[in-house]
Amino acid sequence: MKNIVILISGRGSNMEALIAARDAGNLPVNIAAVISNRPDAQGLETAARAGIVTHYVDHKGFAGRAAFDAALAECIDCFQPDLVVLAGFMRILTDSFVSHYAGRLMNIHPSLLPSFPGLHTHQRALEEGVRIHGCTVHFVTPTLDHGPVIIQAAVPVLDGDDENALAARILVQEHKIYPQAVRWFAEDKLQLDGGRVRLAAELSDQAALVSPQLA
Repeated sequence: MKNIVILISGRGSNMEALIAARDAGNLPVNIAAVISNRPDAQGLETAARAGIVTHYVDHKGFAGRAAFDAALAECIDCFQPDLVVLAGFMRILTDSFVSHYAGRLMNIHPSLLPSFPGLHTHQRALEEGVRIHGCTVHFVTPTLDHGPVIIQAAVPVLDGDDENALAARILVQEHKIYPQAVRWFAEDKLQLDGGRVRLAAELSDQAALVSPQLA
């Protein structure tokens, strides 16, 4: 069973989805620790109630990103993770940190990458008038929000949608596809091939790489 470490900055709703999948027997991993860059992150209490070890490394106590990332990596590595999962971790990571966890650092982003990297994705999607929006789980690379895509879910942008309504519908899909992506990793079903992610041969339905929810 693979060890994972989850990084959060706030409530950690995707962390909650991963814990729920584990508890339901649908995610064969050991959640070794939940770590936050904020000592007051609500998700730390949630994780502790679930019996998970929690830590925080307060970014405000460091002179710069490199020093913080070095301390964070030291904390993470105490748990010997096979995979580090970013679940609402609101820090831009240095290239050296990302390289240290290359191929085992996963993130979820609230858009259909490569569209709308960065912040305020739902507002930008509405402003651009797109008809399809969604979320993406990807491996992290030094280029922000541009790592190899593992799985995506799409939702329609409805007439009358505002940012909150669209975000809520997409969050439902985030909570489905993140546990799925982590499960594939835990079961050794993900293969990096020339900057693309492929599912192992025994999972023949390649269409599962993109899972639209258009109903």
